[in-house]
Amino acid sequence: MLYRLFRSFFFGNYFYGVCAVALSVESALQQAAGFNSIVYYLVVFSATVVYYTYAYTSDANPNAANERSDWYIQNKRLVLASQLAFGIIFTLFLAIFIAQQKEYLFKIPFYYWVILLVFPLTAALYYGFQSPALRKYNLRDTGWLKPFVIGFVWAGAVSVYPVVFSTLAKGVEYHLSALKIMLFIKNFMFITVLCIMFDIKDYAQDHNRQLKTFVVRVGLRKTIYSILIPLCSIGLGTYVIYALVQDLPLIRIVFNTVPFVLLIIVAYSMNKRKNIIYYLAVIDGLMLVKAICGSLGMILSMNK
Repeated sequence: MLYRLFRSFFFGNYFYGVCAVALSVESALQQAAGFNSIVYYLVVFSATVVYYTYAYTSDANPNAANERSDWYIQNKRLVLASQLAFGIIFTLFLAIFIAQQKEYLFKIPFYYWVILLVFPLTAALYYGFQSPALRKYNLRDTGWLKPFVIGFVWAGAVSVYPVVFSTLAKGVEYHLSALKIMLFIKNFMFITVLCIMFDIKDYAQDHNRQLKTFVVRVGLRKTIYSILIPLCSIGLGTYVIYALVQDLPLIRIVFNTVPFVLLIIVAYSMNKRKNIIYYLAVIDGLMLVKAICGSLGMILSMNK
């Protein structure tokens, strides 16, 4: 029973919802933006679950040999009920949130709308057009671009939105800063690396589909040693340099470097074949580790 619940938690994408909320909280702390209302976090959680589950509910030819796809076949009613429930929650609470902020929404400048719309539009283009004539425009089917698209959308959702909506609630204007840009790039890079790691799982399937992901293009070893580890190292080095220049507290620097070190360790581990639960719990779990470490670093440094 516990194992079935464990699989459902990860296969049903509820873990992604938890990660999205946790990373949003981390961003609010790091940018001193203040927390959003519980309604906001319910919208974030519900939208994440519905969005990630859509790929499996819309698949006309699910592969029963794939453990995750097989779970969706076996739990079709549960999945549809979950999608309906979270879809209603998302719609209801989004309407409540808009009603609460309506006096500010109609006064915000044009660039606010660009910020608000660019990420969901990119997310929509990730699934793209379903007709054969237009399918070539799906960002999801452009193998080398796919990790960057996912990283961009996640970075916007968890780095930009929490602060934008917090400023809306307070009736103040959102301004870019070096800190905001650095945190966006850090989340963008971190999640992009996780997506490239995840593509390793689908190497055989992507190769047969002629989907030119990084691992299909250059092979497993080069993906790990020429792409993943250099990207992790650059991200870690960039953050450390920024932290030292900004004279951030040591405890904050230490906590924020832990996820990057773990990212490099996990990248090395990709030499050996892993099951789907490893990818969902350990690799994607690094998002939760990052959120916890970043939040603890902020809280402990503020209390010193």
